[in-house]
Amino acid sequence: MSEAGIMDFDEVVEKITRNYISDEVFVTKENRRLPGRSNIIILIKRLRALMFPGYFEEKNFASVDAKYFAGNTLNSIRKELREQIEIALLYTNESKSQEQIAQQSDETARYFISRLADIQSMLLKDVQAGFDGDPAAKSRQEVISSYPGVFAIFVYRMAHELYKKNVPFIPRIMSEYAHSRTGIDINPGADIGEYFFIDHGTGVVIGETTKIGNNVKLYQGVTLGALSTRKGQLLADVKRHPTIEHNVTIYSGATILGGETVIGANSIIGGNTFITESVPAYTKVSLKAPEMVFQADPPKDGGGECIWDWVI
Repeated sequence: MSEAGIMDFDEVVEKITRNYISDEVFVTKENRRLPGRSNIIILIKRLRALMFPGYFEEKNFASVDAKYFAGNTLNSIRKELREQIEIALLYTNESKSQEQIAQQSDETARYFISRLADIQSMLLKDVQAGFDGDPAAKSRQEVISSYPGVFAIFVYRMAHELYKKNVPFIPRIMSEYAHSRTGIDINPGADIGEYFFIDHGTGVVIGETTKIGNNVKLYQGVTLGALSTRKGQLLADVKRHPTIEHNVTIYSGATILGGETVIGANSIIGGNTFITESVPAYTKVSLKAPEMVFQADPPKDGGGECIWDWVI
């Protein structure tokens, strides 16, 4: 340490090196590394091109043989995904041999590929929900190409399939990429039904153990969260987020908390509400509108500006 109390270069290097060794959070395991975030982002882009061909590539899809495009794209996705899954499993499963990990990675990648046609069908229903639910939408093509809610849902549906197969790291990397792009935070563990739409989207949070039925619509700023997270890891694998049944609309700024909280089918949850108890089916929940009082104070001499007091 110098006389001025400033640590010299060699001391800084030594201290940082000790931190590397002393804490397992650093990637210092021999022959181990984490999945590459850039690789996962490339996968997302390839998957989006596969699900919605012609929207996100420079070339004209109409000039490409559809069967060749699908087969070639699927093959590249399977290869890259298998490699990234293997990296993730090798890091978290030191008790298994590399051969066992390779086999598990291949099986998981094949399973994922087998689910893509069904996922695409669900995404088309989500797109339809976006078009049907927004009078400002001019076409389904506009919804696909520009709506942040649709992008976040697309990434969620991909990540959820990997989450169900207990793939470490990758599902959360995918969901956080969508979060950074859209401001919509959907945990890949959430269970979300068909015909799902998020309008505007910024600030929406959907927790890991949330269950959402079919034909549900959320607006910006909605939180489907846990009632308390003070217990931290003690609550892992415990249902701590709400259940939203079929045909529910939740307006902007609403907060619904708790694993035992159920919003019954065909209900409407008004904006800025705070709910920690179950709501029966066919219920409309809203805040009583605050009273606004406008009181004019006109100038006594007939000149000048009128002063208004607003009371809420």
